[in-house]
Amino acid sequence: MFKLHYIEYNHLVKNFADHLQRLGYSKGSQSMLPKCVQEFLYKQEQEQLYDLTELTASDITDHHEYLQQRPNLRRPGGLSEMMINHHLYALKLFFSWLQELHVIEENPMSALHFEKPTSKAHEVLTREEITSLYEATETLKERAILHVYYGCGLRRNEGTKLNVSDVQFRNKMLYVREGKGGKSRAVPMTEKISEELKAYCYQERKSKPNEVAFITNSWGTRTTGGKCNNVLKELQQRSGIEKEVSLHSMRHSIATHLLESGLSVEYVRDFLGHSYLESTQRYTHIKNVAAWI
Repeated sequence: MFKLHYIEYNHLVKNFADHLQRLGYSKGSQSMLPKCVQEFLYKQEQEQLYDLTELTASDITDHHEYLQQRPNLRRPGGLSEMMINHHLYALKLFFSWLQELHVIEENPMSALHFEKPTSKAHEVLTREEITSLYEATETLKERAILHVYYGCGLRRNEGTKLNVSDVQFRNKMLYVREGKGGKSRAVPMTEKISEELKAYCYQERKSKPNEVAFITNSWGTRTTGGKCNNVLKELQQRSGIEKEVSLHSMRHSIATHLLESGLSVEYVRDFLGHSYLESTQRYTHIKNVAAWI
């Protein structure tokens, strides 16, 4: 799909991918963003435009209109607002890179403004609702999943990638070896979290020989994010909580509760593993209320 025939365009896409790799973009971005650029260049081929210096802002807006009408190739319907935004972001990076290389003198996107996609706000559970989830647990594994995703605020994949050696009970530290963007961090654990994770690890965790995963499934192998999310859904039903409960809502909830406790945005940023303070500041609209328990 969107196969390029013009050799120079093929070279540009490959070199752009190499550029993203040098900048440290994630493997997913290194794959997706060049594909977005490739689709744009494919459309230019169809229009027999082979000189990028001739591109204007109207060519970008035409492409934007095309993306809004283009059917989704993986499922029924069109492209989501978020995916269209990814395409525009890819082009923004691409033309900035070309400008740095002096391939083009003017960036055709520099004078354009596109509305950012509206994102659904993640549910934030109250402390009482979190307590209800803990009270609904029936196994050490269920409590361990709550501790990993709420108590330690890990992302979905960070939790499933945890190994036994990453959870240091004596030091009360949990180590994320490869978080978002390949970054590592250390997450402090409370006494209670450390003790209950230890209880799960030594009393209830099933594992096949040489299995190093911390959270395992009933077969004794590394579990998946979907399975962990199913545990939360079950706890939601038992506790009668009507809000949407997910692994990511656990992360948003602990962030909000930490800030409500009076902890600094900088501390919460490091706790969550955010690269930029702006990513954490989305939570600062909350009020500073009673201390976190």
